[in-house]
Amino acid sequence: MLACLLRPSRVDGAKHAAAVIKLLVSRLRQAWPKVRVIVRGDSGFCRQRLLRWCERNGVGYVIGVARNTRLHKRVEFWERRLEAAFKRSGEKQRVIREFRYAADSWDIERRVVTRLEFGDQGTNPRFVVTNLDLSAELLYDELYCQRGEAESRIKETQLDLFGTRASSHKFHANWLRLMLAALAYTLIQRFRDVALAGTELARATAASIRVKLLKIGAAVLRNTRRIRIMLASHHPLRDLFLRAAQALAP
Repeated sequence: MLACLLRPSRVDGAKHAAAVIKLLVSRLRQAWPKVRVIVRGDSGFCRQRLLRWCERNGVGYVIGVARNTRLHKRVEFWERRLEAAFKRSGEKQRVIREFRYAADSWDIERRVVTRLEFGDQGTNPRFVVTNLDLSAELLYDELYCQRGEAESRIKETQLDLFGTRASSHKFHANWLRLMLAALAYTLIQRFRDVALAGTELARATAASIRVKLLKIGAAVLRNTRRIRIMLASHHPLRDLFLRAAQALAP
């Protein structure tokens, strides 16, 4: 499955993103003619041109749909039932349903899956359009919601590992910085898998690992024969640090 993570913020951006998706699909199929491609994106991708292109070219899609009055009316009955159940139990209610829908700009009706919730803050509906033949629950919870997980990993590279430092006027300098950030993320990911599995930092972000485990005060002592690095003895995670170091030892 091809996962494209582009974030168009305007109509022009959506057109460019669609062009990138078409190019990627074309190049991938040149190398792997039988590859299955699924485009997963937020509501910025929900454009008639992209949906029709995917349908004509055998590309699956699960794409967010912006909320509007018509969609709210379609789910009003289910939301009333959730509200009544919430008032009886006092517990937040959640359900996933589906229906056929066509926006004004669409030429046909398409399958729309909706996730509905009702809690202390009222309703919180989400909508996605898809051409995939999966159950509504599997499609929303296991496929579409993982888009947020992918975004979190990209943000981790950008924010925790300085992947946004691309202020140079030279392309290759910015490219090198981005590659170093990507390499740092790869190393942190392997460090989690190999050295931190089963520990309190097994699912920690790169920033948490850097600050809590690796950013340690140290004294460097040097003489004619050797260099000694003396780490802070009162490091609160020193046992975990030792365990991780032993796991990485050859």
